[in-house]
Amino acid sequence: MKLKGFGVVALIAFGCAVAQSFGRFTYGILLPAVRNDLGISNTIAGSLLTINVAAYLFGAIVVAAATGRLKLLAVMRIGFVFSTSGLVLAAASPGALVLGVAMFLCGLGGACIWIPSPVIASDALAPERRGLAIGLIFSGGGLGIVFAGQLSGFMRSISGDSGWRTVYLIQAAIALAVALLTFFFITHNQKSAPSKGGFGGFSALTRMRGWLPITMAYSFFGFMYILVLGFLSTRLEDDSNWTSGRASLAFTVVGVAMIFGGPFIMKLVGKFGPRNCLATAFATWGLCCLLVLPGWFSPTLVLCVGFGLIFGGIPSIVTLYFVQNASLADYGPSYAAGTLAFGVAQMISPQMGGVIADLTGSFALVLVLSAVFAFGGSIAALSLPKQPKVSLAKPLMAPLVFDVSRR
Repeated sequence: MKLKGFGVVALIAFGCAVAQSFGRFTYGILLPAVRNDLGISNTIAGSLLTINVAAYLFGAIVVAAATGRLKLLAVMRIGFVFSTSGLVLAAASPGALVLGVAMFLCGLGGACIWIPSPVIASDALAPERRGLAIGLIFSGGGLGIVFAGQLSGFMRSISGDSGWRTVYLIQAAIALAVALLTFFFITHNQKSAPSKGGFGGFSALTRMRGWLPITMAYSFFGFMYILVLGFLSTRLEDDSNWTSGRASLAFTVVGVAMIFGGPFIMKLVGKFGPRNCLATAFATWGLCCLLVLPGWFSPTLVLCVGFGLIFGGIPSIVTLYFVQNASLADYGPSYAAGTLAFGVAQMISPQMGGVIADLTGSFALVLVLSAVFAFGGSIAALSLPKQPKVSLAKPLMAPLVFDVSRR
C-alpha cells in the first residue's frame, strides 16, 4: 500500500524535519552545550557549523549531477542514508573531529532530501493545491525545530551540557523510522527525462526566467538566516544572561512560528504576489534583527515569532518560484544550482559569525550583519520580473508549473 495525497505531503514534511531541523538546525540549538562540553572556542564551534553547510553546498553539486541520471525519489532515498548515518555518528562523537564528520554527512543528506521534496510533495496533490503542499513541507521543518528545542532544554536540565549527544541519539532513531516509511510507502511518477543541466545545474538555471535576482535573493537568505538561527541561543545565553531553558524556549517559539510560516506566507503571496511578499519578508527580518539586540525577554519572544514566520516563508516563496518557472526536466538541476549559491552563503556565514563573536566578545554585530544581508535580499527581490498572483483556491499554477514556453 502506497501513500497518496496529503499522506505523501505529511511524510515528506517529516523528512524535511530530518534533513533540515535535525541534521542542520539542531546544532545551532546545541552549540553552547557542545562548545562547553568539548571545551572549544566560538571559532571552532562556528567551523563545525561551516562544515555542515559546506556539505550542503557539496550536496547541491551532487544533486545537480545526480538528477541528470537518477529520478528525484532515488536521490531523496540516498539522502536519508546520509542524514541518518550522520545523526548516529553525532550521537557517538567523542570530540570535535568526529562531530565534524557527522555534520558533513548531515549536510550532504540534507541537500539530497530537500531539493527533490517540493516537486514530489506538490505532485501528490491537485494542481490548485501545489502551493499549499510547498508551504506544508516547510511546516515539518518548524515542527522539527520545536521538538529539537524542547528536547535540548529537557536533556540539558537532566544531564547538563553533556546531554547534547542524547538529543542526537533520539533524533537518529526518528530519522531511521521516517527513512523506512519513505522507502516503502512513497512513490513518484516522474515521466520527464532528466535534463543536462551543466556543471552544478547552472545551464538549466540560466534557462529560467528571472534566474539572477532569485538566485541573489536565495544567497542573501543563506547569509542572513544562519547568523540568527546558528547563534541566537548563544547570543541570549552569553550576552543577555538568559538561562539555557529560556534560550531553548526562544528557539522553540521560532519553530512554532515556522510551522505556520509557509502556509501563512503562501496566503499572502496569493493576494500580493511573490515579488512583493519576498521583498517585505526580507525587510521585516532585518528589522527584527535590530529590535532583538537589547535581549529583553518578552519582546524577544515576540520577535522570535517574526523570525519563525519569515524563515518558513522566504524559502517557500523561493521554492515556489522555481516550481513555477522551471520545466520538470530542468527543475532538479536548476533548483540545485540555486541551492548551490545559497550553500556558498551558508558556508561563509557561520565562520564569519564565530570570528566576529571572538573578536568583539559579543554576538551583537552578528545580528547587525544579518540585518544588512536581509536588506540586500529585499533589493534583489524587487528586481524580480512581475509574477501573477498565486491562488491556493484556483488552479492557477497548473499552466505555470514546468511551463518551458514562459521563459
